[in-house]
Amino acid sequence: MEKIKSLVFVILFFVCSLQAYTQPVEQNVKLIIAPDHANWQYNIGEKVKFKVSVLQYGNPLKNVKVKYELGPERMASEVSGALELEDGQHTISGGTMTTPGFYRCTVSAEVNGKTYKGLATVGFNPDKIKPAAETIPSDFTQFWDESKAELAKIPMDSRMTLLPERSTEKVNVYHVSFQNFRLGSRIYGILCVPKKEGKYPALLRVPGAGVRPYNGDVATAEKGVITLEIGIHGVPVTMDPNVYANLAAGALSGYQSSNLDDRDRYYYKRVYMGCIRANDFLTSLAQYDGSTLGVTGGSQGGALSIITAALDSRVKFLGAYYPALSDLTGFMIGRAGGWPHLFNKGNATQTSTADKIKTSAYYDVVNFAKLLKVPGMYSWGFNDETCPPTSMYAAYNVISAPKTLFIAQETGHWLYPEQRENMESWLHKQLKVN
Repeated sequence: MEKIKSLVFVILFFVCSLQAYTQPVEQNVKLIIAPDHANWQYNIGEKVKFKVSVLQYGNPLKNVKVKYELGPERMASEVSGALELEDGQHTISGGTMTTPGFYRCTVSAEVNGKTYKGLATVGFNPDKIKPAAETIPSDFTQFWDESKAELAKIPMDSRMTLLPERSTEKVNVYHVSFQNFRLGSRIYGILCVPKKEGKYPALLRVPGAGVRPYNGDVATAEKGVITLEIGIHGVPVTMDPNVYANLAAGALSGYQSSNLDDRDRYYYKRVYMGCIRANDFLTSLAQYDGSTLGVTGGSQGGALSIITAALDSRVKFLGAYYPALSDLTGFMIGRAGGWPHLFNKGNATQTSTADKIKTSAYYDVVNFAKLLKVPGMYSWGFNDETCPPTSMYAAYNVISAPKTLFIAQETGHWLYPEQRENMESWLHKQLKVN
């Protein structure tokens, strides 16, 4: 009975973990905000209009009272107001922007005692957005070359444990670990290897933010690909979910800003090096084909995909959803900066110190994006309240390598199935599998 309870808990945990990456649950009252440009994009100086509709079962609800706010994303609202929708619809005249960026309309409505929220975010010449800090640190490449050289001195000491209960007719699944950037520090993950003898391409899956167990990518492995899904925190990824909940609330709470005042001790140094070490492990496998290696992930994983591809010449392509850690100092010039919002107004007294700002430049996705040389597929939406589109465009616009952007304007920090299908199809093409 206890085993059954544990299994149910694990399933529920994974369902909750996936919610951040899937379309929100449907409700019978929908608050829809539609800009008057179908592509949600405007030129600087143009004024935007937002059509607001409150629907129930597809029909407009009459005499609904709504409140609205208008202004640049994640900034204080420039305009706010309230109105009553006599026929369930109304057009709000918004403002404009004088510099490239994103402008948001947020609306709330109360129906039968419950509050519903909707938003629409439009871009003003987003392809012209530049990073807040336009210059890369002079020793940026040297710092990371030296970090990789130090990593190379650490024995990999890889360990693999077969997980028969997760393996399939075509794929062996392993819980693996290997040493990271210092002796005794380890990275853990789930490795999936085709059983049939042969040489195979490899795909590294890097994780979004948080602390959790992992399943591995068995489905892609069954198509003839070696897959490795890693955690970043140096703990096994097959433990009881309660352990991760305790770590997230305890020792690993706020890891995103841990030691931010020191570029050599900042938490993400071990993470970035752990991704390189994961590739060391993948490329050491006898089944690896020796040439085809890709990396993919979303949010924090989107950032790690770009970073890993920039730092490791063995990576031949990348796929990134809504990359975090982009344009971190955007807040310091009065616009939205990337997750984890280190320098926003609420954190200013604690994090906006010279040492922390200096350290952030060595970890900002923008500066890795400038170094990319391999093709990438990218996807996000304009309504993302976690990874602001302003910050993501700041990174995307400096990429000179081949790039493709799949925009689903309405999405937030989640994906439509079409986004995922498009990305997986592109990755499979690079991996040369069906």
